[in-house]
Amino acid sequence: MRAEPVPGGALPYRVVATDLDGTLLRSDLTFSLRTRQALKLATGAGARHLVVTGRPASSCLPFLLDLGYTGLAVCGQGAQLYDASAGRLLTTASLDRGPARALVAAVERELGPLELGVVTAAPGNRCVSTAGFFAPPPPGSETVAERELLWAEPIEKVLMRHRELPDGTVAETAGRLAGGAMTVVHSQAGMVELLPPGTTKAAGLAAAADLLGFTSDDTIAFGDMPNDLPMLRWAGHGVAMAGGHPELHAAADETAPGNDADGVAVVLERLFGACGDGSCGDGSCGDGSCGDGSCGGGSCGGGSCGGGTDPGRAAPAGRRRAGHPPGAGPRGVAGHPPARSPARRD
Repeated sequence: MRAEPVPGGALPYRVVATDLDGTLLRSDLTFSLRTRQALKLATGAGARHLVVTGRPASSCLPFLLDLGYTGLAVCGQGAQLYDASAGRLLTTASLDRGPARALVAAVERELGPLELGVVTAAPGNRCVSTAGFFAPPPPGSETVAERELLWAEPIEKVLMRHRELPDGTVAETAGRLAGGAMTVVHSQAGMVELLPPGTTKAAGLAAAADLLGFTSDDTIAFGDMPNDLPMLRWAGHGVAMAGGHPELHAAADETAPGNDADGVAVVLERLFGACGDGSCGDGSCGDGSCGDGSCGGGSCGGGSCGGGTDPGRAAPAGRRRAGHPPGAGPRGVAGHPPARSPARRD
């Protein structure tokens, strides 16, 4: 059931948690004007925008700067808490190379050769991969001819891709073999990640909640891939993006239009605009005509990343509570090419 505005001016949600790639970012890796306006509409009402991304802080920094983002961001699939205002990492986690290497070998014994990549430990967080992983390699990444070089320095994650088998098969096999020793997530077509144990977007979001003083029921979360599932289940209201992975659609409370159709903005306009009947969620301001701030009060409903207080928030009707049981493991995307460039890691 979709979330609705709360009568009487109370905040529908105190926190708007968004994935970046495939969710807030368009396919060309830019933020639309309408999305920017919708975020300002929400934060102007007193909500906090919280980025929750699979990208390490070093990779998401240009996007945070583009948004004028301040405060905390959850990066690295939840492994990193990054203070964008101070430009420093508050927390980070590394992956033990020995067990990670052994798990890769075990997966290859069952499935055959994998293309591999790693993200080195913070603060560098360089992306290093075998020649066949990306097509072409993203700017700033490194390609190695010998796989031994992938393990030459401390790492935060391992990236895996099979040339023929679906991602779901790789994720299921790695998850089964890992047990609880590592977290396995499917983050994009052509990419399965090995992470430190317990690393999820939900865990990172919960850590941010402890620091900032909000709860899961205060939170609406947006995502598009299986690595977003824990976050959507943790949040009071989970929104899947149209065109995203089918498993998210099955688990989410509602489905928004896709990232290239300003889906996050459509939902935020409905929740934080003045049109309580939802009539302002039709994109009437999508042409930017309200970009002068005239719709800050919600007059056109179309609609910076600061925090806000909670002036007597009431729970919207039809909201789901947090703590749903986990669903099945990720389903694969068969017949995919090498991971696209630039690399999205969320």
